[in-house]
Amino acid sequence: MNSITNEVTQVTCAIIIKGGKILAALRSRQMSESWKWEFPGGKIDEGETAEQCIQREIKEELAVTVSIKERLASVIHIYPDKTIELIPFICEIAEGSVCAVEHEKVSWFLPEELRELNWAGADKRIIQEVISKFQVKA
Repeated sequence: MNSITNEVTQVTCAIIIKGGKILAALRSRQMSESWKWEFPGGKIDEGETAEQCIQREIKEELAVTVSIKERLASVIHIYPDKTIELIPFICEIAEGSVCAVEHEKVSWFLPEELRELNWAGADKRIIQEVISKFQVKA
């Protein structure tokens, strides 16, 4: 029997869209899965909804206010030390300019460029859906 508990941590992430590009954040050396790309977000606090969480986390991590456009299907991802339920939201910037407060850097990518990045494990599970959803239809 392994030591992983059955507890699942709920984590939100924001797929922020602007001008046909999608924002990705590079995890810093102090973070787990350092030097991997992710959609910014974080753990849901007790008594907080997923929607409240993503808005709080994006304000803390990127210094912007986002408006939520759509909630995508969650994915469960098992890391060696924990299991998370990643809850993705499609968002747009409502106010402010993006600033990498906690990440090494943030960049904007075309949907088809996302495949080329070295993604954190859970985020990797939603990349194809994001690319399919936002590629320009001919």
